[in-house]
Amino acid sequence: MKKSIATVVSAVSLTALAACGGGADDENTVTVGVNGSGIPLWEYMADKAAEEGITIEIQEFSDYVRPNMALAEGEVDFNAFQTISYFDNFIEEHNLDLEPIAGTYIAPMGLYSDKYESHEDIPEGATIAVPQEETNQGRALLLLQEAGFIELPEDFDGIGDASDIVENHHDLNIEEVQAAHTPRVIPDVDASVINNGVAVEASLIPVNDAIFIEDDDGAAAYVNILATQAEDADDEVLQRIAELYHEEDTQEFIIELYENSLLPTFIDDMDELRDY
Repeated sequence: MKKSIATVVSAVSLTALAACGGGADDENTVTVGVNGSGIPLWEYMADKAAEEGITIEIQEFSDYVRPNMALAEGEVDFNAFQTISYFDNFIEEHNLDLEPIAGTYIAPMGLYSDKYESHEDIPEGATIAVPQEETNQGRALLLLQEAGFIELPEDFDGIGDASDIVENHHDLNIEEVQAAHTPRVIPDVDASVINNGVAVEASLIPVNDAIFIEDDDGAAAYVNILATQAEDADDEVLQRIAELYHEEDTQEFIIELYENSLLPTFIDDMDELRDY
């Protein structure tokens, strides 16, 4: 199995569980694709899984595209980095045969600035950076609407760009940048809309540092997931990892690790997960 950027391995002696389809030499060794902010959590999960005879290898990615492509190509066995809405849009766009197997948490998106202490201080004509990917940008626009800056169509589905804005009350200039770069441009813009995980990787604490952040209702459509190839959705090893993830100690670890910036949202029913 190919490795890229960084790999963290928890080595254990293994017992007999069902084989997984990602191509690892040992049937009880699986590889999860994550972004940087997810590594400490998956190190914790690897320790938990090791007690059950499962080895979890961690492969880090620095963007929002490669983790799903690597999953489709069998380079990883499952991934844990994306919302269900982003996932559904991505697999349709790229015609990938992938499936979610569990909901994990909600990671509220926030607006950040080093020029203004409140979103109410942002002046007319300000430049706001947003992630350029359609689902992330659509979510950013919903956040700006929630903050009172813009209005979107009533039937806006959360996927789109600035052309969907029907009222721009503050005459904002919307600047598209790669999601991973949204923290870097903060000094160059009036404010930047940043995904939660990207903010954490940039040493920001969303609940403390964002000048405006999604409320529970705004974030509800963006439950993060564990995803795998469709043929492996019922794999016993992966299902057991999902069960371990949904245990109370994992919830407590997430809350402590991310300083209350992530909201554990443990969903097993895939119909419920997609009801957004």
